Amino acid sequence: IGVIAGIIGVGFGTLLGFSSAFFGGWYDVIVRWLVDVLLTVPGLLILIVIASSMDTKSFTLTRMALVIALTAWMGPTRVIRSQVLSMKENPYVMMARLNGMSNWGIIFRELMPNLLPYLGASLVGSVTGAIFASVGLPALGLGPLREPTIGVTIYWAMNQNALLRELWWWLMVPIVIIILMFVMLFMISAGLDELANPRVRRAE
Repeated sequence: IGVIAGIIGVGFGTLLGFSSAFFGGWYDVIVRWLVDVLLTVPGLLILIVIASSMDTKSFTLTRMALVIALTAWMGPTRVIRSQVLSMKENPYVMMARLNGMSNWGIIFRELMPNLLPYLGASLVGSVTGAIFASVGLPALGLGPLREPTIGVTIYWAMNQNALLRELWWWLMVPIVIIILMFVMLFMISAGLDELANPRVRRAE
């Protein structure tokens, strides 16, 4: 669920942020305003409102991934937009324009290769947030409760008073799995950030 929602969010956010920064104008103003407004609203609150308004029986894992993706695109949009705005002013882009290279040529030959590390970092960040949401919604009883997911496991453990019954391992196992996943994703994100930002690279 987290991977699907993260990929959808990063894909849409990349398209929106890239086009906004590259073409500019009123379109960029609208996208920037929309992202700034939506980022002020807690994403989990939006997901809770949407999920609580849906029928639990028809709320499948696929639909939950799509719902989570609704809040997974704002961050990547802002990151990609800022990077493209910075790259547009680089000498190699200006030289490509002077040499008569088309906009599509500049996008795919000059900008996209340099954006790949940032896209990877944005994907990891979006997947991390989507995993948190995909665990949080079922744990609150707002997801598909018949599917064997970590969030559902936590929900039923709390529903059955696992801690009061001294069945602590019902909660310990999913919590340990979540911690391991977040540590792994953090290490991947740190590696991608080190690759994308020369200033944080370790001295060889």
